[in-house]
Parts: sequence; C-alpha cells; structure tokens
Amino acid sequence: MLQACLNGGLSKSTHPGVPMSASELACDAVAVRAAGAEELHIHVRAEDGAETLEPSALAKTIQAIRRAVPGMPIGVGTGAWIMPGGRRRHRHIRDWTEKPDYASVNLGEADAPEVIDLLTIGGIDVEAGLWNSQDAERFVAEIDFKKCLRVLVEMTSGNGEEALREAHQVFSILRRADCALPVLLHGEAGSVWPCVREAWRLDLSTRIGFEDGVHLPNGAVAANNADLVRAAIQLRG
Repeated sequence: MLQACLNGGLSKSTHPGVPMSASELACDAVAVRAAGAEELHIHVRAEDGAETLEPSALAKTIQAIRRAVPGMPIGVGTGAWIMPGGRRRHRHIRDWTEKPDYASVNLGEADAPEVIDLLTIGGIDVEAGLWNSQDAERFVAEIDFKKCLRVLVEMTSGNGEEALREAHQVFSILRRADCALPVLLHGEAGSVWPCVREAWRLDLSTRIGFEDGVHLPNGAVAANNADLVRAAIQLRG
C-alpha cells in the first residue's frame, strides 16, 4: 500500500505546493489518487495555518477531502505538539464528529496509550508510530496489538544507512513479540528513498509526500505531491 503524506507541519516557505487549507488538501488528494496513492495522511490546519485537532476544523477538512476522493481512507496526525498540546488536546479528539478513518499516535509521547484508547473508543483505527527501538519496546510492552490497524516504522534519521539499521532493529523487536500487524516503513529527508526501496523489497507498505521530503530520487525538487507518488510507484516496478 502506498500512502501519501501531503503536508505535515510544513508551510509554503518550505515548498509553495504544500497544501494547507481544506480545499488545497482536497485538490491534492485528487492528484495523488490519480497518480496511484491508495491512502492519505494529513495534518489539519486552522485558519492561521497552524496545526489543529479542533473538531470543526477537522470536520471541514475531512468532509472536503471525502467529497473530492470518495472512499479513499484518510488518516490524521495527533502529535503532542499540536495546540493546545499534551493531554489538553484529548478534549478535541473526544469531541470529533466527522472522524478520520485512522490516526497515527507517536509511542515516544507520554500520553500515547491514552490517545490510543480515545481513538479506539471513538471507533477510529490506530497507526502506532515507532521512531526507534525504544518506542518499539514500549509498544510491545504496553499496547494491545488488537487496538491497532498497523505499525508505522517512522525513521527520523536523514541518513539512509542509519535509518535502515534502526528500522531492522524495530522489525526484530516486533518479530520477537509475535506482532503480526501490517507494517508501513518510511523515512525522512535523506532516508526517504532508501526506506521506500526497502519497503518495496520487503513487500511492506510505505508512504511518500512533502511531509517526509520534497526531493525526487534524482535529487531534484518535486513539483508537487503527485510527482513524489509517481516516483515511488516507478521504484516498485
């Protein structure tokens, strides 16, 4: 499965094509679906461009995307940095009316088990985000695998070799715990394309998009998210 991560916490100062508003995200969703992406990962924005989990902003964005790409699964980030931050954002998650299909939860954050429970109670699937082997150890020790849709092995190193080394340590921890959940492997900046290639080699899911990096495999800056999606599909062969 190829997921398109459209914007993350980036602004147009990083790349003018970063989609921010609900309408921009909806237009980008159409483009990446046509390019071959199967699912979406977005960071909802407030009117001022800041990341938000506020229910009305999330509903507006999810509705716009669903009108544009009916049936395409939509996931959102729930990072602890998103205002109002920390456990105060739990109220927003609890009050969502228009719900995403799934949401990612970073196991490196103190309240990760609580956020997973909030999402599960709300009928929202969970992507468990593991940035390193410490996150993996916490995941297998504290989280009921049945509460999760998949594991995100999210390598934050910009060095491809370091990222793949860490990813395989995470894979080993998951195997030892008999975790049979689907895995999505992705990198960041310089490790984006090594992780995409390794995901395809191992028959895993992966993701691509401006959130993770703006460069194509040849080093050129992508014109848009759809360019990145097409490049990832070409690597799959």
